[in-house]
Amino acid sequence: MTSTTGIILAISLIIIMFGMGLSLTLPDFKRVLTYPRAMIIGLACQFITLPLIGYLIAALLGLSPTSSIGIMLLAACPGGPTSNMLTYLAKGDLALSVSLTAVASLLSILTIPFVMQFAMTEFSNMDQTVSVDAGTMIQQLLLIVLIPVGVGMWVKGKFPAFAAKMDRPVKIASAVIFILVIVGVTISIKDVFMSYLKEAGLPAILLNITTMTLGFLLAVWFKLKRTQAISISIETGIQNGTLAITLATIALNNVEYAIVPSIYGLLMFISAGIIIFIKKPLGAMV
Repeated sequence: MTSTTGIILAISLIIIMFGMGLSLTLPDFKRVLTYPRAMIIGLACQFITLPLIGYLIAALLGLSPTSSIGIMLLAACPGGPTSNMLTYLAKGDLALSVSLTAVASLLSILTIPFVMQFAMTEFSNMDQTVSVDAGTMIQQLLLIVLIPVGVGMWVKGKFPAFAAKMDRPVKIASAVIFILVIVGVTISIKDVFMSYLKEAGLPAILLNITTMTLGFLLAVWFKLKRTQAISISIETGIQNGTLAITLATIALNNVEYAIVPSIYGLLMFISAGIIIFIKKPLGAMV
């Protein structure tokens, strides 16, 4: 996406995060901490399952070094505020989703360099140091997720009637932004879409669908609630493609590593949309 599109999306997400805060209370987050099993499973999916599946896809499909590094980079970048928005639309456990986003974003500052060091050595025989701008990541986490959600929760505590009245408008706005993001991503890569799709389409789809499915099934296996299973599925399968693209072009100084994240950035919204529309059948399984 262009910088202008990114700014518009960031502002839109801040507004949506505020609206989400209107539906949350402190007991929601206390429940996550009091019963941390869902949190542990979600983090395990993001930091163990994702890189492992990314590596298996790259190895089994015999991908080029460029695509292999791209998919490993993507697998190393946990979901951002977009996953929170999608969880909200899918009626998952929003407090769990926000908590996972916050903790995973902080942990990824340490894990991304490790995963990418491995990927560079394994797939390109290069030893390149990868650094993550911790200050920028923490700033984005605060500005786009934590502060808007916190303000929304405060407003709900002070003005409960207003919070209840805003529930439906926020859901509608979230759905509109969801559609606009799909359109925006498609337009941004329209000139190279087919060539990118041919090279990166299959690995991107496999990473997205496999991780979302596995995240959901693990939650079911550990007997978590329906809403928790939906949250973990989305948090596991919706990666931060924007972060991956930024790291590819700036930290790794190779725009070709951004091909897989670019295609994934579009396809993940399509699969997430399917999850949102079939959430009731999925919920019946839990």
